[in-house]
Amino acid sequence: MPSRTPSSPLARSERLARSPVVRRGGQWWLVTGSGSILTTDPTFTGELDRFAAAMAAADQAVADLRSQQDDPPTPRPGWQR
Repeated sequence: MPSRTPSSPLARSERLARSPVVRRGGQWWLVTGSGSILTTDPTFTGELDRFAAAMAAADQAVADLRSQQDDPPTPRPGWQR
């Protein structure tokens, strides 16, 4: 699974953690039932970028932990059962 960074272009929309915020083509949008609004405030979009990066890092950490659980344990030298 390829990793994504906040600055990488996305071919599709990506919702941010069940929020009404979506990144489309590298731009953040607030999405409601009646339409979408492009976010242009650099402070707000910077926070969204940081949050998206933190969420991606957390997702990767969980995936790494799960893959470690799937690997068989490594035998320790000197230990026998």
